[in-house]
Amino acid sequence: MDDRTGHRTVPDTPRRADRLPGSRYGNRPTMKDVAARAGVGLKTVSRVVNGEPGVTPETERRVQEAIDALGFRRNDSARVLRKGRTASIGLVLEDLADPFYGPLSRAVEEVARAHGALLINGSSAEDPDRERELVLALCARRVDGLLVIPAGDDHRYLEPELRAGVATVFVDRPAGRIDADVVVSDNFGGARDGVAHLIAHGHRRIGFIGDMPRIHTAAERLRGYRAAMEDAGIPVKDSWMSLGVTGPERVRRAAEEMLADPHHPVTAIFTGNNRVTVTVIRVLAEHTRRVALVGFDDIELADLLRPGVTVVAQDAAALGRTAAERLFRQLDGTLLVPERVELPTRLITRGSGELPPAD
Repeated sequence: MDDRTGHRTVPDTPRRADRLPGSRYGNRPTMKDVAARAGVGLKTVSRVVNGEPGVTPETERRVQEAIDALGFRRNDSARVLRKGRTASIGLVLEDLADPFYGPLSRAVEEVARAHGALLINGSSAEDPDRERELVLALCARRVDGLLVIPAGDDHRYLEPELRAGVATVFVDRPAGRIDADVVVSDNFGGARDGVAHLIAHGHRRIGFIGDMPRIHTAAERLRGYRAAMEDAGIPVKDSWMSLGVTGPERVRRAAEEMLADPHHPVTAIFTGNNRVTVTVIRVLAEHTRRVALVGFDDIELADLLRPGVTVVAQDAAALGRTAAERLFRQLDGTLLVPERVELPTRLITRGSGELPPAD
């Protein structure tokens, strides 16, 4: 119809009875609604929702039908206040996009699921400030426990949370300046074995390209490289070692400089992680001279390349699973003293690390 101003007016749409005035969304059904629909008491609904005994199969069926019909979902807020637990844990990774963290995160999720807990992930992007921000944000949301792959080297900011009872396990790298549980791979031993493998195949000029030296894993793998060379009595040239960001530009430049050195060109390269390995493979594919390669961390399709890529493999899933199991042992009160758990690595030979020196 038209009003006196000439504007067309549309009658108000009748408001549904199940909507709150002024609310865009319908009211969430409550346990009282379920009880009324099923014709039972509130305590009976509570028992069904929380999986408690004392309800006959027929009554449980009626309650469940009412729950399904109304679309009821349990509100855990009151449960959290009552039990002091949120049934959730936080996992702070370096980079969710890194293939290494996929199986690690999945393993953590499976352990959490087995304990009836929800997993919340976040990436620090290797930034200590962002790591701290994420960890404290998870604590503010009352997660029961934390799994942290640290970006920084000072974790004293976590001390109030630890005193408050937040279970915490560090993964892949140890915590800095606090005493905490940690689960790591044998980075030193794995790197030493990988470089020793190249030496055993006749190489004496071996380059090392790794991550930022402040990162624990990068420092340990460099230490393993040095140890293998020293054990073989091989002096290491400064030009054979390059640590820094793992972006393709920096890694490519480092590899090409090692290969083009007019006095001491390397005949083999040991790479410090999967991202470095991928870039070095591309560089070697452009060179006619045969160069051996061993990488730390396995990479997808490594067995399909020709030659296949020899790697020092760490078990990312075992890291995640072991750390998560320790976290829940802390929550259960069966793990009281912080410990360091070191998991072994495995040398997988596929061809690239077995090439003899070309000159």
